[in-house]
Amino acid sequence: MKGYFSLRVLSVFITLLSISLVNQAQVSFGKSYLLNDGWYFTLDNPESAQDLAYKHKEWRKLDLPHDWSIEATLSPTLSSCTGYLPGGIGWYRRTLDFSNLSLEQKAYLYFEGVYNRSEVYINGQLVGKRPNGYISFCYDITPYINRSGHNVVAVKVDHSRQADSRWYTGSGIYRDVYLVTSGKVHFNQWGVHYTTPRVSAKKASVEVTMEVKNETNDLQELKLVSVLVDTLGNEIATASKIIEVSAQSILSESVEMMVNKPALWDLDTPYLYSLYTRIEVEGKIVDESQTKVGIRSIRFDANTGFYLNGRGMKIKGVCIHHDAGCLGSAVPKEVWKRRLENLKSLGCNAVRMSHNPQAPDVYDLCEELGLLVKDEAFDEWEFSKRKWLVGWNKGKPGYEGTYDFFEEWSSRDVADMVRRDRNHPSVIMWSIGNEVDYPNDPYSHPVLDSGRIQQKVYGGYLPEAPQAERLGNIAKRLSNQVRTHDPSRPVTAALAGVIMSNHTDYPGTLDICGYNYTENRYDIDHVLYPDRVIYGSENSHTMAAWNAVVDRDFISGQFLWTGIDYLGESGPWPARGGNGGLLNYAGFVKPRGEFRRALWSDKPVAYLGTSSSTASIKNLIRNAWPVWNYEKGELVKVLAFTNSNKAQLILNGKKVGNVKSYDNETGVFLWEIPFEPGKLQVIGMDNMGKEVSNSFIETSDRPHSIVSHQDKKVISANKGLAQIEITVVDNEGIPVIISDNEISCIIKGPAKLLGLEAGNDRDMGDYRDNMQRVYMGRMIAYIQATGEQGDIEVIFSSPWLSSSKCKIKAE
Repeated sequence: MKGYFSLRVLSVFITLLSISLVNQAQVSFGKSYLLNDGWYFTLDNPESAQDLAYKHKEWRKLDLPHDWSIEATLSPTLSSCTGYLPGGIGWYRRTLDFSNLSLEQKAYLYFEGVYNRSEVYINGQLVGKRPNGYISFCYDITPYINRSGHNVVAVKVDHSRQADSRWYTGSGIYRDVYLVTSGKVHFNQWGVHYTTPRVSAKKASVEVTMEVKNETNDLQELKLVSVLVDTLGNEIATASKIIEVSAQSILSESVEMMVNKPALWDLDTPYLYSLYTRIEVEGKIVDESQTKVGIRSIRFDANTGFYLNGRGMKIKGVCIHHDAGCLGSAVPKEVWKRRLENLKSLGCNAVRMSHNPQAPDVYDLCEELGLLVKDEAFDEWEFSKRKWLVGWNKGKPGYEGTYDFFEEWSSRDVADMVRRDRNHPSVIMWSIGNEVDYPNDPYSHPVLDSGRIQQKVYGGYLPEAPQAERLGNIAKRLSNQVRTHDPSRPVTAALAGVIMSNHTDYPGTLDICGYNYTENRYDIDHVLYPDRVIYGSENSHTMAAWNAVVDRDFISGQFLWTGIDYLGESGPWPARGGNGGLLNYAGFVKPRGEFRRALWSDKPVAYLGTSSSTASIKNLIRNAWPVWNYEKGELVKVLAFTNSNKAQLILNGKKVGNVKSYDNETGVFLWEIPFEPGKLQVIGMDNMGKEVSNSFIETSDRPHSIVSHQDKKVISANKGLAQIEITVVDNEGIPVIISDNEISCIIKGPAKLLGLEAGNDRDMGDYRDNMQRVYMGRMIAYIQATGEQGDIEVIFSSPWLSSSKCKIKAE
């Protein structure tokens, strides 16, 4: 029957599965099957929606992942903190058929993320609740299923507290869902874990820990086998152990393997081995798992900073939220790959998962691309932070949040974050909180009346507020949870009120301390706390903030706020979100991204931007778009971002202005020249005057044509994604940066439009239709295959412009 998931249908496929197949769901046990198709949804809270007999055929049919908030209409009556989009309550249902599941097999449902306060039912019976919307979770549904046929999964998602975050969260089952089947003897959930305690160029040790779960009523004698394989399929190392596991118990055992001349996981060469682990009973394999292994060492030093594989380096990081503009929080892996590749092209080498665990796809991509990761658990602890419901920093704030389940769930949430993500070599630190110590939001301390607070606070000491001393006990509990499940990485947190927190036990519970926007404390605290490892956990884009890193060996690095524009934390209407990223919502590099490239990249860099503004250097950098269209004779500020020592401007083949030398205070080469149409070029030179880089911009004519560039010509028919970049050009093919033409997208063939995103923070229009205005002359289209094979044609058109066609094959 259509809409059913049947193990009969998969039985032939299952027999073809190799014992070494990747466990897609990352649960480290059993066989997993993606369960995203054939769901029914209603944005409502009907009575008895969990019941087996409830009729859901009139509900909307859809596939997961799904974010219902992004489908809604932006409205100034809604909360600015989450991007003027609503929450609500929704239900999802689908049917399952377990008639081919033997009595010796067990069944589980694995959810990568449901926002939030979810309840999962099988055949009307409550299986479990998980309030945290970012944590992955797995339920044993074996006791609830009907093995002879019809079963119904019903999931309630309660995001009625729609302003429970300071940024956009999305709503719904917005990440993948899997069905997992196994025998009664299997690895525990996230129970296969490795570390690399000793690493050198000559030899490395890989220690593999395996938690085995015996759900039978008998003692089991088992053989554990671990095999490490390189990318060519060669067996590098093996280890095995015979163990006995008591009935209805979990046993943890470790083995060690030595690797000669290991290929190390590094930023430029992110080499990944494959670890195959299996459980054998009397020579028969009863469970298996595959794990990617990156052999690497990390070290933080209070005086000399961060080391990867023994090599000192600065962390050049950015903070990222989990949405992608018009896609909301249901973001395909291909979109994240393009975004992360663009960030890495700027010289970025690290990302901070702010302020919550993100989709497993993002971690997989980071380890494949060679990006370091700061994993983070919470933005709030036991009390809610203030959230601006209309506008930003205006009016009366609200106090909705997730604080009500913190005491009950936080230890488990942290443990599950660590257990899920600890096999990623890219993860270098665990953060237990972000700005939970912001002065008077909510915690307070008498030091706030001392005159020594050198940052914004909500007033002086508030005796009636929660006292900051409470932070230490909570931090100790959470830090201990982290170390229980992974002692190989440091525990950290992002301190917003470091002066206040220094008067508590909070910093002392951490292995390394992140400072948010508090560069003026670096030198002071390095003297006061000489054993404290300090880094910038959240920083502005200013040259001064970066100089505070490069001028101090003891500062490990920084994480910019932010790497990518994100929804929510919006200013007054109209504004979709935070637009301080290096990339915009569409994933295009912004001027400040080009500025960062000049600071961070090891390759020669040159970029030209212009402005007629009289604003400060900081604002000029933000708005220095590559435009050369002004009134003749108008004085124009020309900004060049380059990592060369000197720079020269060339206008229409002639030198203009003086040769400029690099300014370490601003990082900007700046001229003011009268506009003359044509070609403006910058030449980056070394101290001897030799050209090492160059860039140019040209005066454009009126918009004439649409040019499209697709990342793929062939995509998987099974929901493969093509990303098509659209640019408006003049009759000479020069990009018209100042254009804002409305583009229509028509698709012919087995595909659908997921969204059109131009990156304009002020565009509060409809993102569900097939029309969108370009912003700064560009836009991206997300085209997804619908399941059938065939030819796809995508046509982009606009009045008075020549159209563009893209051809894609779904296979």
